[in-house]
Amino acid sequence: MDPSLPPRLTALLSDLDTFVAEEIDPLHEQDDNARFFDHRREFARTDVDAGGVPAREWEELLAEVRRRADAAGWLRYSLPAELGGRDGGNLDMAVIREHLAHRGLGLHNDLQNEHSVVGNLVMPQLLHLFGTPEQRAEFVEPLITGARGLAFGLTEPDHGSDATWLETTAVRRDGDWVVDGRKRWNTGVHTATHDLVFARTSSSPGDARGITAFLVPTDAPGFSVPFFWWTLNMPSDHGEVVLDGVRVPDAAILGAEGEGLAIAQTFVHENRIRQAASGVGAAQYCIDRSVAHARQRVTFGRPLAERQAVQWPLVELHTEAELVRTLIRRTAVELDELTSRGEPAVSIGHRVSMCNYRGNRLVCDAADRAMQVHGGMGYSRHLPFEHIYRHHRRYRITEGAEEIQMRRVAGQLFGFLR
Repeated sequence: MDPSLPPRLTALLSDLDTFVAEEIDPLHEQDDNARFFDHRREFARTDVDAGGVPAREWEELLAEVRRRADAAGWLRYSLPAELGGRDGGNLDMAVIREHLAHRGLGLHNDLQNEHSVVGNLVMPQLLHLFGTPEQRAEFVEPLITGARGLAFGLTEPDHGSDATWLETTAVRRDGDWVVDGRKRWNTGVHTATHDLVFARTSSSPGDARGITAFLVPTDAPGFSVPFFWWTLNMPSDHGEVVLDGVRVPDAAILGAEGEGLAIAQTFVHENRIRQAASGVGAAQYCIDRSVAHARQRVTFGRPLAERQAVQWPLVELHTEAELVRTLIRRTAVELDELTSRGEPAVSIGHRVSMCNYRGNRLVCDAADRAMQVHGGMGYSRHLPFEHIYRHHRRYRITEGAEEIQMRRVAGQLFGFLR
């Protein structure tokens, strides 16, 4: 355990490891569930005949893990006590996410779909924060247990990071809202009961105001998913969604009309620092495995570890991991302090961006170096490094490309942010 952590977090991680060892690891080993993590992982997880979405057996296994984690009091850790959680703050979640990713591949924490025994329950949190009493009653608990699923429909074919230019519209007609448009990378829509669709309801393209978030039933007439995009990391639950005259009532609006981007920003803000922490954990795993391999691998009569060509890249990565870890934890503490005072987190949004783009880049570099140190076996699917690389490579693009993160830092640094 990290001696720099507060004793309460050290004890927490120890308890978490005990739960994983007693409840999750045995499940990993039974019924050939190892096929989801060894060289067969991508093929075992993917239902090719259904368009490349996650296989039913894979998702049922993950659901069983979540049930066990919920029964043991871990799944809801980050949620408020009133939702059965433990009010886990940003520092706690950053430390936990790093710790679980550092354990490597397993049912305790899967990289490909953000599954974890300590849930990253952003959607229930959004409904709790922005929903009406009726929406909270309908969605929050079912989203936690999996009885309902909520996809996230912000990105479009022609608009990603430039979300204020999205072209999906919603107009009032005969007492309802009529939504028309197209969404891309609609993650989780293959099993979702609803899709959180962002559409322009007023103002002009490029304006932050005038975009509204709607809870759209996926079985509504005019809502269709023509196909799923296959990606570098499979399976893929990233659907292409078409909305053709989809009608929803006022009660489907989440939050205030025209203020939907505040919800979107809350979603990505929560995710970015947690992703960064996971990146550091997975990076440290790659570094540690590479160091261990270099010590025992002998070539030309000497261990690889004696060669500076092997040492120095790993030294650079290990140092970078220490630096990014410190930045993440310090930023997480500041976020928790702002939350405790009821102040908006936007004031240190640039620091979250620093954590995110450096953490995402670090893990890609570490996985690539691990492949190199391990030679031909590192390139094979029998070791986990190619999987780690394929998963984390997407976070240099999604939920704010690293160029967007750097732009935000530059805006603060040079005084361009209002």
